Amino acid sequence: MTRKQRALFDSALMLTALKDACKKLDPRVQWRNPVMFVVYLGSILTTVIWLAILTGNTDGSAAFTGSVTLWLWFTVLFANFAEALAEGRSKAQAESLKGVKKTSWAKKLANAAHDAAQEKVAAENLRKGDIVLAEAGDIIPCDGEVLEGGASVDESAITGESAPVIRESGGDFSSVTGGTRVLSDWLIIQCSVNPGETFLDRMIAMVESAKRRKTPNEIALTILLVALTIVFLLATATLYPFSLFSAQAGHAGVPVTITVLAALLVCLIPTTIGGLLSAIGVAGMSRMLGANVIATSGRAVEAAGDVDVLLLDKTGTITLGNRQASEFLPAPGVSEQALADAAQLASLADETPEGRSIVVLAKQRFNLRERDLHALDATFVPFSAQTRMSGVNIQGRVIRKGAADAIRRYVESNKAPFPAGIDALVERVARTGGTPLVVAEDARILGVVALKDIVKGGIKERFAELRRMGIKTVMITGDNRLTAAAIAAEAGVDDFLAEATPEAKLALIRQYQSEGRLVAMTGDGTNDAPALAQADVAVAMNSGTQAAKEAGNMVDLDSNPTKLIEVVHIGKQMLMTRGSLTTFSIANDVAKYFAIIPAAFAATYPQLNALNVMHLTSPASAIMSAVIFNALIIVFLIPLALRGVSYKPMSAAALLRRNLWIYGLGGIIVPFIGIKIIDLILTALGLA
Repeated sequence: MTRKQRALFDSALMLTALKDACKKLDPRVQWRNPVMFVVYLGSILTTVIWLAILTGNTDGSAAFTGSVTLWLWFTVLFANFAEALAEGRSKAQAESLKGVKKTSWAKKLANAAHDAAQEKVAAENLRKGDIVLAEAGDIIPCDGEVLEGGASVDESAITGESAPVIRESGGDFSSVTGGTRVLSDWLIIQCSVNPGETFLDRMIAMVESAKRRKTPNEIALTILLVALTIVFLLATATLYPFSLFSAQAGHAGVPVTITVLAALLVCLIPTTIGGLLSAIGVAGMSRMLGANVIATSGRAVEAAGDVDVLLLDKTGTITLGNRQASEFLPAPGVSEQALADAAQLASLADETPEGRSIVVLAKQRFNLRERDLHALDATFVPFSAQTRMSGVNIQGRVIRKGAADAIRRYVESNKAPFPAGIDALVERVARTGGTPLVVAEDARILGVVALKDIVKGGIKERFAELRRMGIKTVMITGDNRLTAAAIAAEAGVDDFLAEATPEAKLALIRQYQSEGRLVAMTGDGTNDAPALAQADVAVAMNSGTQAAKEAGNMVDLDSNPTKLIEVVHIGKQMLMTRGSLTTFSIANDVAKYFAIIPAAFAATYPQLNALNVMHLTSPASAIMSAVIFNALIIVFLIPLALRGVSYKPMSAAALLRRNLWIYGLGGIIVPFIGIKIIDLILTALGLA
């Protein structure tokens, strides 16, 4: 699967959609859309009248009745076609995913050792708990967790991203997906699911379930459309006896026909939005997939459009994720170069991004080059959760670096004082959003290395856009309040939750929801699962744990935490599209009044000819032009329904004004132009 979606009108999709549109003429399918079901019944009624005219059982114009009937059927078919085309795009995406799911062979291991006995088995025969070896060039045969090794993995078949990713044992990048390919090195993987339960299987099932249940807003809109349809149905039904009475009371002209009333009803009820409503919902889920986000329900997509609180993790979302050394702050009586030298020595064997950045900063500041630890007969002391320190023993020097409280305990246990000035330096670094690392040599404090979280470029502007959209942003971090406050101010978020625990995240979400707000959150760890399950929109990372994926109602295949912003954008675009086309559909009625009312009743009431402002050629031409326009406008709006209305971050009032100007005023003007052009064409062809 690639990130590029198929063209809106791909020939293969078009042909399939046309076939499906005809299949959807089944009454059991039509009944699901009440508005189009009325058009469907009107088409059947006029068909019966047309056949009766042809057989001589009733009077009337067979050509006119047949033409109206044909275009009413086209209206139904065009609405079916819009829905079928949207569903077809999702099915095409599912087929591309199925292309990834191939029969492959696995190297099943007797145990987790690289040199353990191997058995070649079909991937479909693997079971949860089985251990397999995947080497360079192999397709990973199952979803699982990396037990040993590290490798570069091509996940483009799943995510659409061409750049390979690193998967390794331990940490946040130990989850692998079946169907991806190992590019280098090797991985020992323990399968986490049984056949048929893999993430790829669930992806395919989710995509194929694009025919989802209606969302609450969609149900509310359907009720509105049904109410309008009933109102117009009753109004149209009363016109027939009124017309009979007027004709029999001595007025000139003849009573209006059932065919004309059916045409009037179909033109006045909201057929445009009724025909496109389902397509808009399916296309919303399809656009999510185009952004490499699997939405497990249409409800989640719609909720994304109504979100007004965003909870974002600090690391990897707001900041780059790796803290960088930014400054050496020596203790009184210690030179900055001496501190840099000791800090670099303690970090030479430290492969963490923070450790490497200390080495680089010392090079840049004082031209201190890396030393060979082996040549110096140095012993590196790795970081441990118990000591919360790391360091090096080199040529009689004992150097340690770590958290302030850990180094305090270390020097005090060696009967050495902890200088008062160091506390001030530690607090100074914390206040500016940094993380202080204290360096000590032989139980003497040398100073502090400031590590800084680098806020992503442009993130502040994106948060400003969200604020204009009326969305509150909340940063979640495990940092202390001082650090969290500094980073929150630099990033431009509205609020933050420091020292966040799973319980604190869950409580915060519930607090916002109790205030009537919709909350979105992203997460990747098992500790995020409770909060993800509680959030209205929960985006789990593909690289995250199984618990996080199961708790969320969306899965980001790119594992990009900032995707949450794009998810909200797509959700709002779907709501905008629905609102815009509803506005356009209702505004459309104005021109049809001026076309059909004079055509139907001017013979009885000549005064109504004043409404024929478009100067349509004849009553038959006026009615035909309105019916044809009513059918064709659905076709012209299909691309807009599938692609979505362009969305710009702005206030609700500004959006409403923009909506009314473009789709309200446009919905009034366009039909006048369209109906007149069709009338001219019918007249030129001699069909009027």
